[in-house]
This record gives sequence, structure tokens and C-alpha cells, in this order.
Amino acid sequence: MVQPKRSPHPVLKRFSSRKKRLLRKFYRWTFQRQVDEEKSDALQASLEDEATIDTTYLVLVFGSCAIATFGLLANSAAVIIGAMIIAPLMLPIRCMAFGALEGEPSTVEKGALAIAVGTVIAILMACSIGFLSGIAEYGSEVWARSQPNLLDLGVAVTAGGISGFAKIQPKISSALAGTAISVALMPPLCVIGLGLAHADWRLSLGAALLFATNLLGITLSCMIAFLFAGYTPILRARRGLSIAFGVTALLLLPLGLSFYDLVLQSQLERSLRTALLDRTITLQRVELLQFETNWFSNPPVVRLLVITEEPLTPKQVRLLEEFVALEMERPFELVFEISQVRQVRREPILPGGGR
Repeated sequence: MVQPKRSPHPVLKRFSSRKKRLLRKFYRWTFQRQVDEEKSDALQASLEDEATIDTTYLVLVFGSCAIATFGLLANSAAVIIGAMIIAPLMLPIRCMAFGALEGEPSTVEKGALAIAVGTVIAILMACSIGFLSGIAEYGSEVWARSQPNLLDLGVAVTAGGISGFAKIQPKISSALAGTAISVALMPPLCVIGLGLAHADWRLSLGAALLFATNLLGITLSCMIAFLFAGYTPILRARRGLSIAFGVTALLLLPLGLSFYDLVLQSQLERSLRTALLDRTITLQRVELLQFETNWFSNPPVVRLLVITEEPLTPKQVRLLEEFVALEMERPFELVFEISQVRQVRREPILPGGGR
């Protein structure tokens, strides 16, 4: 006997219809909301004006590049942040993003040309400064920009979206400086030039990947911000978004491999710290203040800042290195920076008041 089909519970029916209404409202608000044409034209004109290659733009490029390069050579994070705040390349990227979303080749070309000019100037200028400086080895600020990973892409996408939203919301235009700091464009270009000055192709290629990550991440997220704000219908924006997603997806493989290496290094450093502190008698007699590993050296160099009452001998360091190589199945170079502690007490008071 065929059971009659039971009708859904009235509460479930109401919930289903409410859910459909919410989905329809979300779709209309997201993809069918459209600003008037006059407002869209005003935004396009403003973006194209920002991407104009004029004296102001060139001065900002030269100034930002000089500050970033000097900060990288001096290994000063504060100086590099100063160059990030100027951020002249952020403006033409937004122009290119809007042009790609609207399907306006002239707007895309104007933004791309400004980016290309700024890029060439920055690389050549940084290469010249690096060559003339005569500095043989670069510091950690330079090498930190040679191994981008998925985290950098996440920062670029998030900061680029905020940058695009700040353009269409004048109330939060002050957020542009903060996003420029979080997703730096000029320092990677300067690192490319510094790598070319030393003919270090690994350094230059790593920095070029970081710059491409920031560039594509900002472009894609700006396009999404303008789309959600209603400046471009979804049907018109499909082609530009597809190209942006496709090109950005090409970076996932190298960035993913770099992120995997970062995770392995983190796990390895934790195991190394545990082995040194818990499984050796030498380091159980000292107080460890700082632990830092330079993975760019071969073998990796581990710097340990310790406080101890008794100095460590070279023989103890050699035995520790042999123990680490055996435990970790790879060699490490240990460098101890020792702050020695010496106890000082007052002189004893002798009977009769003498000392």
C-alpha cells in the first residue's frame, strides 16, 4: 500500500519561504544593486586622475623608493614603514582594477602604464643605490621579502579590499595609509633591485613573487569591492573577474609550497628548542632569553641569547652542535650570545666593627 505523501510542517514551510526571501534579498543587494551612471563616471574620472603620470606621481615614486632602499640597507623597519605610507603604486592599481571590472581598455591601460613606469623606476633606482653603497651583505629586512607565502596573499586580498572600499567611502579614506603599510608594494621592488645589484637571482625572484602577489591580490579585492558597491553589473564584470581569479590562482602553487616550508621550519625550530632545553644538561644551567634561527644560511644558524653564571666553552658548543645534528638529522650552527651573571655581596662585618 502506497503511503500518502505527508505535507511539511507549517513551521518548516514558513522557514523555507523566509529563507528564500532572504536569499533573494541578498542576491538583489549583492548583484543587482546599481549606483547611478553619474556616480560611476565620477569614480572612474577620479581613479584615472590618480593614475596620471605627472610630476607629483614621479616625486612620490622617487621619494618612496629612496626611503625604502635606504631603510632596507640600514635594516631599519621604522624607515621602511615610512616608505610604505607614501604608497604611490596603490592608486594606479585601483584604477586598473576598476577598468578591468568595467571592461574599459583605456582605463586599464592608464593604470597599467603608471604601474609599469613606477616599477621600472624603483628597480633601477634601488639597483643603482645598492651597487654604489658597496654593502656586501643584506640584513633580515631584505631577506624577509624573498619568501612570500599564502599568508602574504591573504594580507594583500584583505588590504586591497579595504583600499577599494576606502575609495568609495570618503569617511574612511584615512584607512588607506594603514592598508598601504600592511601590503607594501615599494619594498619588494627595491629588494628586486638590490638583488640585481649583487646578481642574486634567488633574492630578486623571491621579491618579484611577493610584488606579484601583492599586485594581483590588491587588484582582485578592489574589483570585488567595487562590484559589491554596485558600480558594475555582475554580467558585465564576469570577464574581468574571471581573468583576475585565473591569474591570481597561478600563484597558489609557489605560495603554497613556500607556506608548507614555513610550517616545517616552525615545527623544526620548536623541536630544536625542545631538544636543546630539555635534553641537554648544558642549557639546563642557563636562562634562555631569545632564540632565533636564520634559515637562509647553510647550515641554518641558531642564535641563543642566554644568561649564565659560568661561561660556555667552544668544546661545549661543538658537542651541542653534534647532538643537534644527531637529533634533528641535519646540521645547525649554534651561536651563543652570553650575558654573564656575577653575584656581589656586601663585605661581612667583623666583631668590633671591623670589616
